[in-house]
Amino acid sequence: MRVLGVDPGLTRCGVGVVEGTPGAPLTLVHVGVIRTDPDLGQAERLLAVELGIERVLEEFAPEAVAVERVFAQHNVSTVIGTAQAAGVAMLCAARRGLPVGLHTPSEAKAAITGSGRADKAQVTLMVTRLLRLTAAPKPADAADALALAICHVWRGGAQARLAAAQRTAKARTGHTRGGGR
Repeated sequence: MRVLGVDPGLTRCGVGVVEGTPGAPLTLVHVGVIRTDPDLGQAERLLAVELGIERVLEEFAPEAVAVERVFAQHNVSTVIGTAQAAGVAMLCAARRGLPVGLHTPSEAKAAITGSGRADKAQVTLMVTRLLRLTAAPKPADAADALALAICHVWRGGAQARLAAAQRTAKARTGHTRGGGR
């Protein structure tokens, strides 16, 4: 499974594409950061994020997109921009018919390090080890995007297979949930 992880942000939006299956070694396909000029208006910055994500989707053709689930922070203006960037990532995925997985930072940290309270240095170290990289991905937004992609491969892959099996079973029997008529 090939997954694009997105660590949303208006100034720096981390993107990372990972390929693999649960229980098997993972492969780094791409890592980067989409940067926007803080002097631009918010609409122009969101457009730049959208164009950057579209380029990654076009070039690396992931099968799913994992986006950090935005949570309330102390700085409301920061969380609003982050949520808008996350929405752009989900829109880009939906436009292509790709499934989207939302993972909280603590879920991604727990998947990567075994602790939902791991700090950025621990996450970066484990991402570097799991992907067998010679150097740590920088900045932290890039490492966080890879952590989201890895989390989705390990957690989302199983969920996607289960959902597909359920759809196939329903299609074979012609039944819908709840016995609808």
